[in-house]
Amino acid sequence: MNLKRTLLIVVGLGLVLGAIITYMVYGTFFTPNTKFQDETSYVYIPTDANFETVKDIMEPALEDMEKFVSAANRKGYSDNVKPGKFALKKGMNNNEIINSLRSRNIPVKLAFNNQETLADLAGRVSLQIEADSLSLLKSFQDNAFLEANGFNEDTALSMYIPNSYEFFWNTTAKGFRERMLKEYQRFWNKNRLTKAKDRGLTPSEVINLASIVHKETAKVEERPKVAGVYLNRLKTGMLLQADPTVIYAIKKHTGNFDTIIKRVLYRDLELNSPYNTYRTSGLPPGPIAMPDISAIDAVLAPEKHDYYYFVANVENFGYHKFAKTLAQHNRNKVQYIRWINSQKINR
Repeated sequence: MNLKRTLLIVVGLGLVLGAIITYMVYGTFFTPNTKFQDETSYVYIPTDANFETVKDIMEPALEDMEKFVSAANRKGYSDNVKPGKFALKKGMNNNEIINSLRSRNIPVKLAFNNQETLADLAGRVSLQIEADSLSLLKSFQDNAFLEANGFNEDTALSMYIPNSYEFFWNTTAKGFRERMLKEYQRFWNKNRLTKAKDRGLTPSEVINLASIVHKETAKVEERPKVAGVYLNRLKTGMLLQADPTVIYAIKKHTGNFDTIIKRVLYRDLELNSPYNTYRTSGLPPGPIAMPDISAIDAVLAPEKHDYYYFVANVENFGYHKFAKTLAQHNRNKVQYIRWINSQKINR
């Protein structure tokens, strides 16, 4: 009888102990452990972060850090931290949280457009992925990389086609650069290369001209007509005489790309710069900004016409008046000069 009672007690204690362990395990792994109110919260784990860093990052999102640490240790996550952007859902338990942190790095939407310089691009991209602006700029300016891929200091910006892309947040500067090279090569497909050849231009020259077209008009529907003007000029050997190139030349000369110039003065046209298309024939050595795809495609498929001149249309702001002859252009120009003087725009 004593033996039987002893066995029953042992079994009972075992059941109780098992229940306690089960409860503790359940509480550690399967009890909700979030304290944010939104349906989803995102956390960013940097490259080379250790578990102490993860704890600091996770602390605002968790109800019980001790249970999270216990679960992380048991699942081996504390010794195998992964960088990236991770989504936490309201009401997640530690098991779900750790599974997300361990294997569900989600991509970010990265977008850029219209940057004037590589430094501007680096700054824009650094706001969207882990890589900082200095490391990005250094990778963009890497001479060995540029030379190996047919670019130089002047044309380097041409490689970055403005659009929206998916990247992992923890992408490195070199990783971003390599991906953009592939996107550039994909962009210049057989169809676009054939169109460029038909225009007598290389892809780099297309982007150079597209950057001028982009700066000349914000109206997408007008860009093929503007592109046609410049291609007509190139074909006949005329100077491009594009005001946006003069503005860029001034900024490059002064080193201040934050300068706002609303009016090009006659003295500006004398600036000795390969970007000043009032003095230098042909295209500038590189793009004066990052053109939209619409501007690139406008150069590849320009409107065919006999216009060689254009000036801002003060009767329909945002658009231009086009002319076939210099005499007609000068008549159009009078109205524009009268308007700009009335606005007291001196620079």
